[in-house]
Amino acid sequence: MTSANPFPEKPAEGSYSQWFIATTAVFITALITANIIAVKLISFAGWILPAAVIIFPVSYIVGDILTEVYGYRQARRVIWLGFCCNLIAVAAIWIGGMLPAAGFWDAQSAYDRILGYTPRLLAASFAAYLVGEFTNAYILAKMKIATGGRWLWTRTIGSTLVGQGLDSTVFITLAFAGTIPPSGIITAVATQWLVKSVYEALMTPFTYGIVNFLKRREGIDVYDIDTRFNPFNTQA
Repeated sequence: MTSANPFPEKPAEGSYSQWFIATTAVFITALITANIIAVKLISFAGWILPAAVIIFPVSYIVGDILTEVYGYRQARRVIWLGFCCNLIAVAAIWIGGMLPAAGFWDAQSAYDRILGYTPRLLAASFAAYLVGEFTNAYILAKMKIATGGRWLWTRTIGSTLVGQGLDSTVFITLAFAGTIPPSGIITAVATQWLVKSVYEALMTPFTYGIVNFLKRREGIDVYDIDTRFNPFNTQA
């Protein structure tokens, strides 16, 4: 397939620019921050949502940017890096909670309530993250090839609709099945999916700006024509 791609060169393997590192840092920061503040529930237009809704969609926006500019291979590495960093953060928070408190410190119950995680919620969160992010990156990369790099908005919004839908479905189902009725699960999934998808759609001009800036700065525009999309293969 021939494309009018003005930036045909891929980045050298093992070479990471300051812009790539900065983009990766924003992705991981959004991910970890979302997991920490998700404990708070907010009321928005009559809907009950986790406070993480203000930052978690940013991880999908940045994931789109990574895949669009640097390709699925690099996005795959960042997704796994985010997974590992989140795991370290969770482990540190858990160990911090287990350590004996100073005799004068009386906030252990508050620490446990805000920062404590149940194994079920952790498993649901990690599974939803991997399923949603890899699906999002895969669909965007495939749509880029199919559209010849045109109509970026169709890729960012289309991949998000599927990725965020799977993320919300996996997390809500694994975390709350058996504790809330099926109708409640469906409502929660639909609400989170809708809000996150609208969030990304409204941020489309921002995404365009960052993508165009990075493509000019980096001098690349990767098409994953020969990429193997196995999430566990970080080399091909």
